[in-house]
Amino acid sequence: MMFYKETNFKETPIGKIPKDWEVVMFSDVVNTLPGFAFSSKFFSKEKGIPLIRIRDLGKDSTETFYNGPYEEEYLVEKGDILVSMDGEFNVCLWKGPSGLLNQRVMKIRPKCKEKLDALYLYYVSQKPLKSFEYQIAATTVKHLLTEHFRLIKIPLPTEIKEQQKIAEVLSTIDEAIQKTNEIIAKTERLKKGLMQELLTKGIGHKEFKDTEIGRIPKEWEVVRLETIGDIVNGFAFPIKYQGKKGSKYIFVKVSDTNLPGNEKYIFVTENTIDDEVAEKLGAKIYPPGTLIFPKIGMVIYLRKVRILAKGGTFDNNIMGIVPNEKIMNREFLYYLLLEKIDLTKLVGRTTAPSIRKSEVEKLKIPCPSLSEQQKIAEILSTIDKKLEIERKEKARLERIKQGLMDLLLTGKIRVKVNHIVP
Repeated sequence: MMFYKETNFKETPIGKIPKDWEVVMFSDVVNTLPGFAFSSKFFSKEKGIPLIRIRDLGKDSTETFYNGPYEEEYLVEKGDILVSMDGEFNVCLWKGPSGLLNQRVMKIRPKCKEKLDALYLYYVSQKPLKSFEYQIAATTVKHLLTEHFRLIKIPLPTEIKEQQKIAEVLSTIDEAIQKTNEIIAKTERLKKGLMQELLTKGIGHKEFKDTEIGRIPKEWEVVRLETIGDIVNGFAFPIKYQGKKGSKYIFVKVSDTNLPGNEKYIFVTENTIDDEVAEKLGAKIYPPGTLIFPKIGMVIYLRKVRILAKGGTFDNNIMGIVPNEKIMNREFLYYLLLEKIDLTKLVGRTTAPSIRKSEVEKLKIPCPSLSEQQKIAEILSTIDKKLEIERKEKARLERIKQGLMDLLLTGKIRVKVNHIVP
């Protein structure tokens, strides 16, 4: 497939587009069908026709089935384009089994397939719908209405073959992203299985014993968490304190756990802190290898366990464990906290969920020999490294896709069609 750079543009209400393209009203070229409010008395969890709801978009599978009457126009087939009408206005290409279009999901399709390619419609509709989502004011949940589609304009190559070529390029990238997603999902299942096996049965054990925390290898011990390291609370920083940039130590807030690259180890934070400020405020600096997790608010239930990649401190929404590495391998403890220790059970019955240090200290955990901990951690870390590589590849592909969409769907870069000569 050959590409060329367009140089001949015209100004339009949606920006510059090639002179031989046109701007069309969405409602002039697209049929829309809002979903139907099917009666819940016919819902089933086991059998019937799959019922496609907003929560199912992007998953290509459904949680609910329907066993009642319906009109055939509400049937959804593989390849249909669906739009979520509440919250985020996402456009999805349905790849699951045939199902029924439930309320607050809309099906869109070209009015004339000779004028508008369906796969091109899928890609070109994403940006204007997302822009529309940002423009609609809402106090709680944003709602997309049928009449909103009459306000949307899209760029349209006049040649259907060019539309098809653009869609072909973008779908090739999507296929690569999908394959990467499948590898990630398979690797995550492998990791889950290994964690359950290794953190319960260990490596090569033949004899087991029953304990207060369940069945574990005979050679393992059961210890209180406070015996393997120091349990520490974060520091109550002044409300206005934002920290400096580029200082010696990282200053972690719960929001930093969401930054790219911080999935296991915290490498980067929005703010940092130096020795002078730490001393002035009385904030303690903790060593690399300190494990942290949220202790206040609903975010507790997300179980965001992380490890400090370098020395730093954290605010009072976070609790930490500084392991004694002569007794406990930090990565082994990390996997224990993820898989075997449910910190959410320690949440107090208050309006604002919280975890108390005294309760964490009493927690009992399995404790193999340090050498076995290290072996288990190495096995699971190998899987994590594989996941990291695949997630970076997915991010790279998504950047490529976004760049191509920006270029191809505006006509800045065009796909050469036999009789279209630059």
